[in-house]
Amino acid sequence: MGLSKVYGALGWLGWQILPLRCLVCECPGEDGMDLCRACHQALPWNDRACRRCALPLAATDPGDAAGDHCERCVDEYPRQAAASAAFLYAPPIDRLLIRFKFHQDLAAGRLLSQLMLQRVPPFLAGPLQPMPLHRRRLRLRGYNQALELSKPLARGLCCPLWNGLQRTRETAAQSNLDADARRCNLRDAFAVRGHPPAGLTIVDDVMTTGATTDAALRALQYAGAGPMQVWVCARVP
Repeated sequence: MGLSKVYGALGWLGWQILPLRCLVCECPGEDGMDLCRACHQALPWNDRACRRCALPLAATDPGDAAGDHCERCVDEYPRQAAASAAFLYAPPIDRLLIRFKFHQDLAAGRLLSQLMLQRVPPFLAGPLQPMPLHRRRLRLRGYNQALELSKPLARGLCCPLWNGLQRTRETAAQSNLDADARRCNLRDAFAVRGHPPAGLTIVDDVMTTGATTDAALRALQYAGAGPMQVWVCARVP
């Protein structure tokens, strides 16, 4: 049994037996989540953001006249047709993501999925494609955080998962690189197995510069994909 299944089984068992506990302040959880209402109200929701790249928009952002695209996306369209991030990458979401991604805290991942389902983007119209990990990174971590986010999202929305996007080349950690280095680092890092379905949405935990997303979308476009969307838990401003 893979580590993902082991962690998932243990997390499910604990969820059934243990009382809900806020993962932010450790008060009792409420509304079926490991989160209290006070902490829920204080979450950094990304409520006003560019519809193409999910960057938060300021009230004075000099984007398009409709006010729903940032200046950069007006000047140069990204590959995705639309993007949505439930949160800004800010406390306490940043800490929950780190616990989930690097410390095997699948309870944090379950909570983040529940919260993402409270901000379902309007563009969803097809399967979800979790951002893949290279097989070596997957072995080291034990699970793919994007897949663990995507599974409850797919169940909650009654939509299928697709896994045709593959990470074929191991790359350096993106967190240590600037924007230009990130793009070079991801060159030819993805391949596609099969024909991409219509309405595909890529799911990931965090979007920073968008370099990883762009490389994945480029591979999918070369494989014949039509318009695609991106849905992430958090966006780095």
